[in-house]
Amino acid sequence: MTAPVGVLVVDDQPLIRHSLRLIIDGEPGLSVVGEADTGEGAVTRAAQLRPDVVLMDIRMPGGDGIDATRRIADDPVLNETRVLVLSMFELDEYVHAALRAGASGFLLKDAEPARLVDAIRRTHSGESLFAPSILGRLVAHYLDRPARRNTAPQDPTQQTLRGPDVLTDRETEVLTQVGRGLSNDEIAQALTISMGTVKSHIGNLLAKLHARDRAQLVIAAYDHGLVGAGHAGE
Repeated sequence: MTAPVGVLVVDDQPLIRHSLRLIIDGEPGLSVVGEADTGEGAVTRAAQLRPDVVLMDIRMPGGDGIDATRRIADDPVLNETRVLVLSMFELDEYVHAALRAGASGFLLKDAEPARLVDAIRRTHSGESLFAPSILGRLVAHYLDRPARRNTAPQDPTQQTLRGPDVLTDRETEVLTQVGRGLSNDEIAQALTISMGTVKSHIGNLLAKLHARDRAQLVIAAYDHGLVGAGHAGE
């Protein structure tokens, strides 16, 4: 029997933690393994529990969620732990900071419970997930930066990305679908290939483009013109 996906819930408001626990524990294959109400507590509990996914609030006393995300992402012991930021605010600076810190996704707290559950599952499976309104602005943020290809980029999320010229035709097709925000299952259906083949191509893309995670693949797809800004969040 497969072990449930263990989730660490981090939020400074007890009512929100309780609500999230009810939603998550009510879903098959998911389980809340612990809670924390500060950024510092999140780091400590993550080290103790080694959860599969951390649901991370941003604005908290005792260390904010961005710093906690960075510390968790930088801990080699927690290299299997993914961070999904869950915030009331979709301010661009929060989104960019979360991405730079190593978050796998950014979801708003007004999301439907079913979308939250889907986000946890997709995050655990290695997919990056952003609310549609956030994805569009995130991509625009990087595309608006002039002459990035010819200068040493300052943003650590971009410092190792390579161009798509190293990819096969099929890998380019997969990268295009990733840029459009499709899940692995949706890519498999769109390209009429198996889930295993999709995952294999994703792994190749990460290696060939020197990308840290799927979020960087999304940016690479837009950056190199495989999809246009009008597709963001579709």
